Amino acid sequence: MTATEQDFLNNPLGTETTLDDVVDAFEFLDDWEERYGFIIDLGKQLPPFPDDARLEENYVHGCQSQVWLIHHHDQSSGKLYLLIDSDAMIVRGLAAIILVALNGKAPRDLLATDIDELFEQLDLFRHISPTRGNGLRAMVGKIRDIAAAEV
Repeated sequence: MTATEQDFLNNPLGTETTLDDVVDAFEFLDDWEERYGFIIDLGKQLPPFPDDARLEENYVHGCQSQVWLIHHHDQSSGKLYLLIDSDAMIVRGLAAIILVALNGKAPRDLLATDIDELFEQLDLFRHISPTRGNGLRAMVGKIRDIAAAEV
């Protein structure tokens, strides 16, 4: 299956599920076991990723798990839409948090978003392994490179 424009536009992460939803859930949940469960459930919202897009050019290097990322720049709205997939459930959830923060933004707005501040607010890096943290940074780095190329 090849990704269509509609696949990108139908992604609920960043539109139906917002950053406020994620922050509120983290504040509401008492402990990290519950937060991990929330992160995994969030990852289940990722739209299907097309098998034919699992190519080297879409592979995110620097992640412990296998991660792929594709994008669509909607010329009419000027917004950048993203699809991400991973073979690891927790990484899918972390990717979903990234999408909630960055999906559907204009490239300039995406580049201006302080994603590190979000990760700090959620206290993510203290509660995930260093290799997962590196993977999170690698995903964000690739997205920022894509956005910079579209500016």
